[in-house]
Order: sequence, then C-alpha cells, then structure tokens
Amino acid sequence: MTAFDLELDARGLNCPLPILRAKKSIQTLASGQVLRIVATDPGSVKDFEAFCKQTGNELMDTVQDGGEYSFNIRKG
Repeated sequence: MTAFDLELDARGLNCPLPILRAKKSIQTLASGQVLRIVATDPGSVKDFEAFCKQTGNELMDTVQDGGEYSFNIRKG
C-alpha cells in the first residue's frame, strides 16, 4: 500500500462531490505529497483519471476493494 500524507473519505458521495473535495484537499498539500481518496461511486474511477490529466497531478494507483475505490494522487 502506498504511503500518503492526507486521506479524504468520500464514501457515500456521488459525482461531482468526490472530485470537488479532492480538489480542495490537494490544494493544502505541498508539491510531491500524496492525497489518498476513498470513494464508493463507481464513476469516480474515470473522474479521477480525467481530474489528474487536467490538473497535472499524478494518479499513482487505483485499488478496488469490494464496493470501495482508493486513489493515491501525487500533487504535481
């Protein structure tokens, strides 16, 4: 499992809330730090891929465990 600097619990939230909360959270991090997001919205997989492409942050990994999705994003 990847080490992270901040964790965002977005379980139970539907698009676009996980992305909006992640955007706010990642602004508090320094470049190179890692934000971990845990979400339950299946649409969040494509959302976070697009979010990282648009913002220049690195989507390090995506893990699906049952109905939960974990994303580790390194701030660019």
